[in-house]
Amino acid sequence: MNTNKIDDFTLPATGEKLFTLSGLRTRYAVLYFYPKDNTPGCTSEGEQFRDLYTQFQKLHCEVLGVSRDSIKSHENFKTKMAFPFDLLSDAEELLCAMFAVIKMKNLYGKKVRGIERSTFIVDRHGVVIQAWRGVKVPGHAQTVLDFVKSL
Repeated sequence: MNTNKIDDFTLPATGEKLFTLSGLRTRYAVLYFYPKDNTPGCTSEGEQFRDLYTQFQKLHCEVLGVSRDSIKSHENFKTKMAFPFDLLSDAEELLCAMFAVIKMKNLYGKKVRGIERSTFIVDRHGVVIQAWRGVKVPGHAQTVLDFVKSL
């Protein structure tokens, strides 16, 4: 198990809120980092977390999506997809840097900096207890849920 403690952080969240890790009211949080709102893979990943959300909640686990998109983009994406969880805007890449998820990627033959799809489970004390990097979307949310069930 990974026992890295991360610093407390505050980021703008959907619903005109600020999310602060130290304010977490559940035992665990799933932080899933994704490249961009309204893209096929990110939509599919969000749908999977949405569809399993009540099961995460029963396990005292919050789900939060994180990307570099603006709050306005996040609000539109959340509404369109009926996500019951908040999306965090990390436009300054504060959290992306903390979790080292920014990578050089190929996009149509060009090298671009982007978020490597990654998911982390963090407890209310800021300890990262599990990490998945280079995530493939199909079945991923279920894998995360199964891990949380094992805690």
